[in-house]
Amino acid sequence: MVGSSKVQWVDMKWLKYFLLLLLLFLGIIIGFNYHADIPLETLKEKYAYPDSRFVKIEEMEVHYRKTGSGPNLVLLHGTGASLHTWEEWTKELQDSFTIISLDLPAFGLTGPFIKDVDYGIRHYASFLDGFVKAIGVDRFFLAGNSLGGLIAWKYTLDYPAKVKKLILLDAGGFPRDTTGKTPLAFSLAQNKITAAILKKVTPTALFKKSLSEVYGDPAKVNDELLQRYFELFLRPGNRQAYVDRINQKETVIDPQNLTQITQPCLILWGDMDRWIAVQNAHKFAALLPNDTLIIYPGVGHVPMEEIPQQTVADVRFFLQE
Repeated sequence: MVGSSKVQWVDMKWLKYFLLLLLLFLGIIIGFNYHADIPLETLKEKYAYPDSRFVKIEEMEVHYRKTGSGPNLVLLHGTGASLHTWEEWTKELQDSFTIISLDLPAFGLTGPFIKDVDYGIRHYASFLDGFVKAIGVDRFFLAGNSLGGLIAWKYTLDYPAKVKKLILLDAGGFPRDTTGKTPLAFSLAQNKITAAILKKVTPTALFKKSLSEVYGDPAKVNDELLQRYFELFLRPGNRQAYVDRINQKETVIDPQNLTQITQPCLILWGDMDRWIAVQNAHKFAALLPNDTLIIYPGVGHVPMEEIPQQTVADVRFFLQE
């Protein structure tokens, strides 16, 4: 019995050392990955364009660009991104169109909703209408990627007279359980414990993993791209807003309503999309009555970033035909 007690004491001793070492290891990991918010003015100096503008909508200073001349083309980015995702489109299309891109609430330099902390798609659609009214735009072409694509087709349903043509790039709108594995960044935000940690402890490795997932060719993810996504995530309020958006209790928006969209619609999709599977492109095509579908081999979730020249050519043809 004495020998047995001694063994138990030794086991408890080693367990205590193990737990101390584990806590020390976790402390080191947290210490290396803790990041304070970056002041908004610092981010503006680095990431605002010479032609950046700010307009007050719902008590927010919304960051946007309006570049070029010709018919208006409004561009909506996806989750975790910013208007910078449209940089190449803006360069290439500004000769024929007035390109309007913006940082949606919760992202980029715009930051979180202030007046009404509701990250539902209906609120985003009404926000978008307030935005275009505020900058004096009435009718326009509308394009959206991922979350921006979902907002775009919902907006088109709600305000059909304002949208001339619609472009969807790897757009959201169908239940995620039909599109494969939930991205790690989404899973962390959906867990109460990891979501609380994520608001202060933000590993750059998580961003590298996420960007590697959204690109068909991960080799195209360079340090500059990684740093921009990471630093804009540290804008005051964006981390909380990201968690709030991912955990938004969404009122069901029935994809069958897509059949009511009569505007010409261009669907662009990367067949290597790991976030929203290419099967969803065919679902959109089956429901939209007036669509053109283009699928890009070897391309991921953000074709406008990964193959800008090819997507620009297809968009130009679609808008000008």
